[in-house]
Amino acid sequence: MDESCLAHRLSDGERKQFEDEGYLVVPGVLPRNKVTRLAAAADRLDAKWRPKRGAKPHHPLNILDAIGMDDEFLDLLELPQTIMRVVDILGWNIQLYHSHLMITPPLPRDHVSRRPRLGWHQDSGRLNLELEGEPRARVSLKVGFFFTSTMETDRGNFHVVPGSHRLNRLDLPEDDQADHPDATPVRAEAGDTVFFDRRLWHSAGFNRSGVTRKVLFLGYSYRWLRPRDDMTVAHYLPGADPIRRQLLGESPNGGFGYTSPTDDDVPLKTWLAERLGADALVP
Repeated sequence: MDESCLAHRLSDGERKQFEDEGYLVVPGVLPRNKVTRLAAAADRLDAKWRPKRGAKPHHPLNILDAIGMDDEFLDLLELPQTIMRVVDILGWNIQLYHSHLMITPPLPRDHVSRRPRLGWHQDSGRLNLELEGEPRARVSLKVGFFFTSTMETDRGNFHVVPGSHRLNRLDLPEDDQADHPDATPVRAEAGDTVFFDRRLWHSAGFNRSGVTRKVLFLGYSYRWLRPRDDMTVAHYLPGADPIRRQLLGESPNGGFGYTSPTDDDVPLKTWLAERLGADALVP
């Protein structure tokens, strides 16, 4: 774990933004040369999976378990500029439970969508039906790493309804051609990251530009939540340090170590306590 991460804590302003709006843009996280390598990795996976799925050149492609498919993505897992913000929101009992690469090519110029309204949803499937309360529990968040610029709003932008993470239901206009009045396209430059609460109502937009949008999303959750996809990360474990092994889902004490962890199960907790003091940790 790179100690420089301690210089990238969640600021008071960022926490307020995240709690009030449900999302947060952190600019300039990735240097240009890293963005270039990550975009090339995205292109490799696109070249492999697009023909396998029979996807046309303009079809969006969502590749699950991306982090297990190309080790260029691996060091994003505990990137110093992002990991402590995750910890400051969720605490130390965390894991990677989901990763997916979204590649959104431009639509044909004459394309007419059969679904003009955006595809609004909350993450995590059945959690949104089976957890009680309003709002339901946060449980997880995602960090989106942008490899292409979406500063213009016609590039398949990530759209959100700010503050909707407090709502179990999103009320939409009766006119199914009209979108939510508070729909907001998020602008992110290549190298920026977007953090968002899994409960936030969000959607990808339509790409009517000349640029293919490439974004990797890493989903962090509490360790007791089952992975969202079939993660193939076991090949990373032999060379990993204890904290990375925790983040990749390892539990030395088996199933019990996920729900009632000892320090062996959560080395991130010990690492933080040694540097910040036990009193600074989320219980």
